[in-house]
Amino acid sequence: MKRLFSRLIMLGGMALAAVALPAQAGTPVRVGYIPVLGSSALFVVDGEGWAKDAGLDLQLVRFTSGPQAIQALVSGRIDAYVAGVLPLLQARAHGSDVKVVTAASVEELEVVARGALAAQLPKDQDGGFSADTVKNTFAVFSKENGRLPRIAAQPVGSVPDSLLRFWLQKRVGIASLPTAVSIVGVDIDAAQQAFLASAVDAAVLREPALTVVRSRLPDVRTLATGHDLLPDQPGSVLAIVKPDAPDRQVWAKQLASLFIRATTMLSSHPDDAAPFVTKALGGGILNEDVMKKALERSASRFISDPTRIVDGVRQLQDFEVEQGLLRKAQPVDDLFDLDLWRQLKQ
Repeated sequence: MKRLFSRLIMLGGMALAAVALPAQAGTPVRVGYIPVLGSSALFVVDGEGWAKDAGLDLQLVRFTSGPQAIQALVSGRIDAYVAGVLPLLQARAHGSDVKVVTAASVEELEVVARGALAAQLPKDQDGGFSADTVKNTFAVFSKENGRLPRIAAQPVGSVPDSLLRFWLQKRVGIASLPTAVSIVGVDIDAAQQAFLASAVDAAVLREPALTVVRSRLPDVRTLATGHDLLPDQPGSVLAIVKPDAPDRQVWAKQLASLFIRATTMLSSHPDDAAPFVTKALGGGILNEDVMKKALERSASRFISDPTRIVDGVRQLQDFEVEQGLLRKAQPVDDLFDLDLWRQLKQ
């Protein structure tokens, strides 16, 4: 009888404990991201509570550059990635089975100039300059200032750095970059600060940094638009490690579907996304009005169709191989899970 009573007490305690337990937590998904406007769909999915409603427990991990995020991806510290697409080729080269399941944006990056370099540009346009105009602008600046123009980008191997070099060499036609410009590799925030502080003459920036610098510096000129750098320039993407694995298929499909939904909101109703993007990127410094302007200017560039960026990825990968940043080209088609995107768009 004594043992029976003890057994009943134990069972009763277990029942009470079960009642006291919280509801089952959602499926944990560690998402590495770069804090730029191209990652906005992620902030909407998280901020709107869509992920939680779908049974996903998003754990957002912030990185300051693509190469940093790739290190985490290759080592298994993140399950998904929202950032530039080019570093993913490096991850695949190191054996990581990561695939792009949806795009997020195109033509994010621009090159802006200020001060003496901006003053050399033709007065009647912004961007769309001929190759000869760009080369002449650099040459005149160097002659008048006794030094090469300094352009801030992110570190070597990052999308901004590769895209800047691609534009200068392949589209402008500068054969020897060291004799024409000085490229300064710093992280995202440092590039903006260096530009604002006149430590550099130009910078590769994207929103909301572009809106910020234009509001503070009246002499800012667009040296190259995103389209100038490369039409349908590959921007941020959502990539997932082993999206076809049995334990990931369900949440990979859910997350991709929510990401597409958020991208549609950003392109059609950017103001609705502003509170979530401001919270993620504002850092208590940028207000919602600035973020609204940045989102409105970028609305047409929020796209989910990954087929639009495949050719650009191929061109930029070939360039990185040529530059020695990649040992050999990876099959670009293998980087994309186009079947999943097509299923979700039906």
